Formats: sequence, C-alpha cells, structure tokens
Amino acid sequence: MSTLTVRNLDDDLKRRLRIRAAQNGRSMEAEARAILRSSLVGGDGQPARLGSRIRERFSGLGGERLELPARTDAPRAADLGA
Repeated sequence: MSTLTVRNLDDDLKRRLRIRAAQNGRSMEAEARAILRSSLVGGDGQPARLGSRIRERFSGLGGERLELPARTDAPRAADLGA
C-alpha cells in the first residue's frame, strides 16, 4: 500500500469530510479512501467510464426517448480546403 499526503485542504472541505466520515462510521482517512475508490472504480472493479457515470447519475430522472429521423442522404466527405 502507498501513502498519499493531501496538502492545502481548505477548512470547510476538511470539516465536511469529518462529518461524512462520522455519518458512515469511518475515520477521515477511511472515508477519503472510500470516496476515491467509488469515484475512480466502477462496481465491477473496472475503471468507471465517463459516459457510464453520466448515465448512472441521471438514470433515475426518467428522461425522454427521442425519435431519430431516418437518414435519407448518404454521408459526404468534409471539405477541409476552406
């Protein structure tokens, strides 16, 4: 295991970490590890991809299903000469 030192942590952030740790029955150090682990690794132990994290965050809101129009024109090459 490695050691990580975090310097210049503002007082409010430290206070909020202390409160969150107490609510979860952990030390501040254990809470910081849990926060890092949950934000950097998905539930399956693999790194969480940005798109997956966004979908997970907003999945409970319902959302709308958009109907995509059928493509009628063939794709064309971009004009890079301008």
